Amino acid sequence: MEQVIAYVGFMIAAYSVIANDVIQTLGTFLSSNHKKSWQILWAFAGTILAVTMIYGWYTFDGDVSYARLANIPLPEKIQWWYLLAPLTLLIITRFGIPVSTTFMILSVFSTQTLIEKMIVKSVFGYALAVISALLIYLVIAKRFESNSSLEEMDKKKQKKFWMGAQWCSTAFLWSQWLIQDFANIYVFLPRQLGIYELLGSLLVILAIMAYIFKNRGGKIQEIVNQKANTQNIRSATLIDICYALLLYIYGNMNSVPMSTTWTFIGILAGREIAINYLLQKDKLKKAYHLIVKDFAKVNIGLAISIAIAYLIQLLK
Repeated sequence: MEQVIAYVGFMIAAYSVIANDVIQTLGTFLSSNHKKSWQILWAFAGTILAVTMIYGWYTFDGDVSYARLANIPLPEKIQWWYLLAPLTLLIITRFGIPVSTTFMILSVFSTQTLIEKMIVKSVFGYALAVISALLIYLVIAKRFESNSSLEEMDKKKQKKFWMGAQWCSTAFLWSQWLIQDFANIYVFLPRQLGIYELLGSLLVILAIMAYIFKNRGGKIQEIVNQKANTQNIRSATLIDICYALLLYIYGNMNSVPMSTTWTFIGILAGREIAINYLLQKDKLKKAYHLIVKDFAKVNIGLAISIAIAYLIQLLK
């Protein structure tokens, strides 16, 4: 029975984590490639996922989480109440609310000390993302995000270059996100997987991704679509590069899991402030409203995840 609960937990966590977090890494990719077949986009993302997973499994002796679960041991007995976290995340995702899947899933299995470390790392990640994106876009917004510059790109037929650049940046970003968030997906399974467990779980995740890609990201994709120019390939590429570099540099400083959602919302916030300040000041108030709304949503997720963690401790 415990094994059944573990496998069910893995499948629910895999769907809810990928569905909720798809906007971070593949949201701009789906948005700017909306005319392309979803099968092509899925095959591309699935290949990157398979390579990243197998590399981590081989390098870390069967641990696909890249040692993110090293300090989060698998409970000796997994009871039904451990499913409360991924089920709650599943419900929240259906309402299109972006939350930290790291806090929602891992806090149930973690000690209070580790939860505090995750929160501190995530808060600093959000602040760093806002400041970095703000400074970068204050420099490049007029050159790359103005209507005239976007029209100029079309006239100069630079789309092919930027399309290639976007697919490369997406591959880099997707792999870095997976390194951070494989822990959220695999927390229900043994820390060292056998070859059959690896391949079986890979097939499950690829099937989940096919469903999400077929639905173009679902309701939660609206978070990206509301932001300025995200359907433009060049704009999407610049967002992906900023986010990927931040995850690569800051996210890999140590093996403490962090909220990639907070970092992504921070990138969008800093970018939106800079673009509206420089190019469309009349919409600056609306931009602040969207930023506060997004930040409130991720904090709701944090509060819910901590509440669930304490509830499970009581049930124990």
